[in-house]
Amino acid sequence: MSLSRDVAVLVGSLRKESINRKLALALEKLAPASLRPEIVQIGDLPLYNQDLEDQGAPPSWVTFRDRIRAADAVLFITPEYNRSVPGGLKNALDVGSRPYGTSAWNGKPGAVAGTSPGVLGGFGAVHHLRQSLVSLNIPVLQQPEVYIGGAETMFDADGNIANESTRRFLHAFMHAFGIWIERHCVPSALSFAKS
Repeated sequence: MSLSRDVAVLVGSLRKESINRKLALALEKLAPASLRPEIVQIGDLPLYNQDLEDQGAPPSWVTFRDRIRAADAVLFITPEYNRSVPGGLKNALDVGSRPYGTSAWNGKPGAVAGTSPGVLGGFGAVHHLRQSLVSLNIPVLQQPEVYIGGAETMFDADGNIANESTRRFLHAFMHAFGIWIERHCVPSALSFAKS
């Protein structure tokens, strides 16, 4: 019996029509049947502040943490802002990592992708994000690396990847992520019941 893996997708750009959101939606279509990617909204998370935690975590924090805990894996898709990740995405990492010792991220298999209109395709943000994910104990897919430049021409009118070689590359990325998830996921209760 094959398992369907729940993948929480975090998009660093909060803009409704962002190219990274378009990339997230395109990757959902290119994912193998074994993966169920779903975008998890991060724009309504108040900035992390220990005082708020001490007063009782805001409901949006609790909901977000529970959603990440329920996921089998996490896919991060980010633009590059000033050679790093956008503040909203960094805040989501911080919110999910607290309270200390109860990180929702711990051990979740992950992957990172980025795109931008510029030539470097978000290279700096992708690598900066990887550094944070190491600290959060998220085993991150190493290859293929995804940072795609020239993103303004990457999509057709329906939001699909316009270039066939780019589409094949991203399909391979999602396939590799599926294998990565299976290598790093804790066996399900169903698997334990069989043994």
